[in-house]
Amino acid sequence: MVENPEAAAGANTAVDPRLLIREEGFGGYLTEFKRKIRGGELGAVPVVCGLIIIWAIFQGTTGRFLEPDNLSNIAQYIVGPGLIATGIVFVLLLGEIDLSAGSLAGLTAALAAVMAVKNGMNEAQAVILALLAAAAIGALQGFFFAKIGVPAFVVTLAGFLGWSGLQLQVLGNTLSLNNIADGVIYSLNNTYFSNVAWANTAAIVAVAVHALSQLSDRRRRKAVDLPYRPLSEIALRSGVVAALAFGIAAVFNQARGLPLGITIFLLIVVISSFVLRRTRYGRQIFAVGGGIEAARRAGINVAWIRISVFTISGFLAGLGGLFIASQSGVADSTLGGGNVLMMSIAAAVIGGTSLFGGRGTPWSAVLGILVIQSIITGLYMGGSSTQAVQYMITGVVLLAAVVLDSVSRRTQKSAGRA
Repeated sequence: MVENPEAAAGANTAVDPRLLIREEGFGGYLTEFKRKIRGGELGAVPVVCGLIIIWAIFQGTTGRFLEPDNLSNIAQYIVGPGLIATGIVFVLLLGEIDLSAGSLAGLTAALAAVMAVKNGMNEAQAVILALLAAAAIGALQGFFFAKIGVPAFVVTLAGFLGWSGLQLQVLGNTLSLNNIADGVIYSLNNTYFSNVAWANTAAIVAVAVHALSQLSDRRRRKAVDLPYRPLSEIALRSGVVAALAFGIAAVFNQARGLPLGITIFLLIVVISSFVLRRTRYGRQIFAVGGGIEAARRAGINVAWIRISVFTISGFLAGLGGLFIASQSGVADSTLGGGNVLMMSIAAAVIGGTSLFGGRGTPWSAVLGILVIQSIITGLYMGGSSTQAVQYMITGVVLLAAVVLDSVSRRTQKSAGRA
């Protein structure tokens, strides 16, 4: 009970000074940026700077790296492992790991190929059934982890072995099935919208969605008397997004047009980002990753969150497997093996998703796989195409990303923000 309501009504509510930076103009944001860097909140800054350096080095050594055709090829190569990495991001946000994603990608491609090619099923139906199977397998693994209590590492390691064996069993003696010519799977990686209007329209939609999102956020915050972004900042942000979007559109238009694959990939990343940042479900994922007991006491169904996250990871692994099959032209016994899993996990971590849970974004998958594929493509163009060199460089980059993450967490803890 308030003993002096008049005094309480006249009192000023304490507000975190960091929330007031929007009212200080761009100078306030510069101060906040410096504070974040000093406090270890690096965000995407290291990976963006690293990507710029990598592109500059390979452009200088090859003279052809930034040509539209090459950049368009890179955009196509990143789709399959990038989708798998997006699913891995969801799992990493819980502070867990999914080692079965690569073999699940291969199994999904094998199931779709066998149903469509061997059994004569409509290919679209075969693709849908294979993706549903991948999601169900992810849910099953999540069940063993969330309900039975088996560590996720063990469950997914068993899945890595078991689904690889099932992939071989499904393919049978053929061990390899070619994609149906001009079919659904074939089209995933080989469809380009050559008319310049497609890429430009996609850029316009991206800018419009970003601007409307910013304006909507400003309106909501203003309605409840919270600090909000000034219109000048929204205009600047939208201008940066527009420059990036139309620049990418121009690159695609100078090559073969807007690729279907990268369009689907980015659309899934945008939807995933919206779910994680703007929905109750997304906030619950971050809460579980930040602390299981605290999340449980807050009324969150931890088991459901865990099962659903592994379901998402399974579905995206399966979808990534279909894109890899489309790119290679076949569904075979090696699809999903080799370095696919390691590339996907490395992409998520290199892009900025924490291995310790509670921090990351689906855009980490995009940035991380861009770094890895840029290194692979650049080395190939420079004449160093051996996997030994690729693995060593990627390993160094991955270690650097984990070291940055660890140092960042320690710095934030010492600053009282972790």
